Amino acid sequence: MNRSTFLITQMDCPSEENLIRMKLEGISNIAHLEFDIPNRELAVFHEAGSEEIEHALEALKLGSKLISTETTERSDFDSDSHQRKLLWSVLGINFAFFIIEMITGIFSRSMGLVADSLDMLADSFVYGISLLAVGSTVVRKKQIAKIAGYFQILLAVVGFAEVSRRFIIGEELPDFTTMLVVSIFALGANTLCLYILQKSKNSKEAHMQASMIFTSNDVIINLGVIVASIAVFFTKSNLPDLLVGTIVFVLVIRGALRILKLGK
Repeated sequence: MNRSTFLITQMDCPSEENLIRMKLEGISNIAHLEFDIPNRELAVFHEAGSEEIEHALEALKLGSKLISTETTERSDFDSDSHQRKLLWSVLGINFAFFIIEMITGIFSRSMGLVADSLDMLADSFVYGISLLAVGSTVVRKKQIAKIAGYFQILLAVVGFAEVSRRFIIGEELPDFTTMLVVSIFALGANTLCLYILQKSKNSKEAHMQASMIFTSNDVIINLGVIVASIAVFFTKSNLPDLLVGTIVFVLVIRGALRILKLGK
């Protein structure tokens, strides 16, 4: 068994980790993957040479570089079934709040809630693609990634268009109460996701710990929407709502472009 260590300079959250997992899953001689996201390193346990692995990582254009390859006797790789169950729970919470925030965002005229709902959907895609596509062919997984990525971009572009329309033409103020209450519940949902993910904080895998970092970023976005709702109330302007919506739409498109890399 060989252990090849790669430096992945652009791997800073579970989004890149899931992209890498799906890209390498079709390589039969790989036995196990270990991610160290804080140090941007990936350890691949495999048979035979590492050339195919190197080419697959280079195709993702995440700044991959082989650091070392050494032989190892290790073979006691832990099952990730428990982690998958936890990720399914997180996926369910994210998708439920995508629906809740999208509906309430439309009726309350809040672009911040609509954008945050798409961020929840983006999270669902990140976890869902790798989970739902288990057992599928590589071609099938690429098709799923393309559909998810383009759909996400389409929604974000529509969101940008609506933000622009409201900025130019003007729009009735968002419903402050709905915006604040729903964003607080969304904050609670992401806090719950953090609690669920913490159940694996002692795992040898860095995947769950990285997922906690990723969900922590969602908490920051939720706080941004809460601050925007308060700013709308005091300024009697929809500009804070449009601003936070624009920022989150940018983050959604960034995530979609990463997903689309799997379709190449």
